Amino acid sequence: SLEFLGPLGLAIATSREWGDMMWAVVAGIGVVLLAPWGGFQVDPWGILLALLAAGGWATYIVLSAKTGRALPGGQGLAWAMAIGAVLLLPIGISSAGMRLLSPQILALGLGVALLASVIPYSCELEALRLLPMYVVGILLSLEPVVAALSGWLILGEVLNVRAMIAIVLVAIAAAGVSRPQQKEIGE
Repeated sequence: SLEFLGPLGLAIATSREWGDMMWAVVAGIGVVLLAPWGGFQVDPWGILLALLAAGGWATYIVLSAKTGRALPGGQGLAWAMAIGAVLLLPIGISSAGMRLLSPQILALGLGVALLASVIPYSCELEALRLLPMYVVGILLSLEPVVAALSGWLILGEVLNVRAMIAIVLVAIAAAGVSRPQQKEIGE
């Protein structure tokens, strides 16, 4: 949950109106309510690392938005994937050897690359091109909601009242920030 301080903090920082900030706060309350409370010890290193991840996520959003606007189509994503592949290929080859190049592993790798990277990151990059950062920051708070609903639907997990309230709050915030903007006459 602490990681979502990155996108939600960015949403607050880049909002131009109080109403938009309000949606970020509502989403933040929902995310906090979805977090597990009790039954664990607070680890200062864990908190520090989660806050660093939050900062990294906010930085990623800003840099991805700038890259998406600077490079047409999927060029930014293609460059990022190519650089990542070149950097990680030696590690993969050193641990798996030539088995990495078998047709089955290559097909599996292609499927994972498409489903876990290319498609989601392409959608995210397009959203960052088209939407203000504060909107994207708030919409990212839907991730734990989707996870909770998936756990309920697929795994049969039980959602308590607090989780249901959290889901409603995040959904309201996402709907509120996604509403069409009406400009007054003369603006």
